[in-house]
Amino acid sequence: MTTTCREVFNKVPQITLGFWVIKILSTTVGETVADTLAVNIGFGTAITGLAMGALLVSALFGQMRRRKYVPWLYWSTVVLVSIVGTQITDALTDRLGVSLYVSTAAFAAALAGVFVVWRRREGTLDVTAIDSTSREAFYWAAILCTFALGTAAGDLATEAVGMGFRWGVFVFASAIVLDIVAWKAGLNPVAAFWFAYVLTRPLGASLGDLLSQSKTYGGLGLGALATSAAFIAVIVGLVAQAQRRATQPV
Repeated sequence: MTTTCREVFNKVPQITLGFWVIKILSTTVGETVADTLAVNIGFGTAITGLAMGALLVSALFGQMRRRKYVPWLYWSTVVLVSIVGTQITDALTDRLGVSLYVSTAAFAAALAGVFVVWRRREGTLDVTAIDSTSREAFYWAAILCTFALGTAAGDLATEAVGMGFRWGVFVFASAIVLDIVAWKAGLNPVAAFWFAYVLTRPLGASLGDLLSQSKTYGGLGLGALATSAAFIAVIVGLVAQAQRRATQPV
């Protein structure tokens, strides 16, 4: 099978079923790891935020320096963005008292702003063409906004509105299915991708909360540490497979 020039130089993975599985798992890890480090282990939100922020900057620096897609580095960056995006929203809500309605609207506006500038500057939002430094910078800015937006929207639905974790999983999964149906019916694939990308964050967060939170709060009581460990193990296995495929000769 031949490999196109775009596939060789694109800095992000191809959009396959495996991509979406790892993406959803990474969003769940973002929700549970932040809770594990800050609460269960006792680092607190400030130290956890600084540590995760420093790791994210380091991972982004390494990712931006690479000239092609490197699975382990890319997905490590996504997991860290997920953790930091969760902490940004949690800090606004829990420490600054910002309403989830306000933060959801603000992050939606920020994401729209990134898309507008990205589109005007590069002419496309297509993630199969992340083949330059400027496009990758816009890509990661959009990714961070989607995680922060998804966290705020998910918390708004499951907590502020009172939907609960089980209904949150059902509603956001159903919305993704409708997005797939719309894409099959002719919806612009770029729009369908970004819509699904935003939705996987609240889906993953709802799933993480459902598994980790105590039964008193509507969860299954598995705990954040156990949930994080299980999902990280699955992510590591899937990314290891992708890494092996990436290093095989074409």
